[in-house]
Amino acid sequence: MKEQTVTFFGHRDAPKEIEPTLRSALIDLIENKNATVFYVGNHGNFDTMVRRRLEDLSKTYPIKYYVVLAYMPSKNDEPDEQTILPEGIETVPRRFAINYRNKWMLTKSDIVVTYVTRYFGGACEFKRIAEKQNKIIICIKH
Repeated sequence: MKEQTVTFFGHRDAPKEIEPTLRSALIDLIENKNATVFYVGNHGNFDTMVRRRLEDLSKTYPIKYYVVLAYMPSKNDEPDEQTILPEGIETVPRRFAINYRNKWMLTKSDIVVTYVTRYFGGACEFKRIAEKQNKIIICIKH
């Protein structure tokens, strides 16, 4: 089975109650769908939960995860081996950086995990784009 790459789109105000469901979905992806590489953003509760779960799971499973930044880090930021910048992000105007980063993550991924409860906003928009691109979509429910 081909190794699968996963990315995530969810509302920044995602409630912590979804974390057990998210963890179960990640374990299923790793154990049953051959998911080995994960790309996650760094804005909001959903991304924070995903990063926390991936960090824990990387101690048990042979996975790699990357926090994909939308903005160039400042000189004071500590370098982290888990953080990466999408190619070309340095040329993107700041107000378009998150969309650029999200498109980059989507092009790299086979599977998209979402937490979407509203019909507007970035998470909803990128879930729709993923659907149009026929990506496998795992929806986390509350």
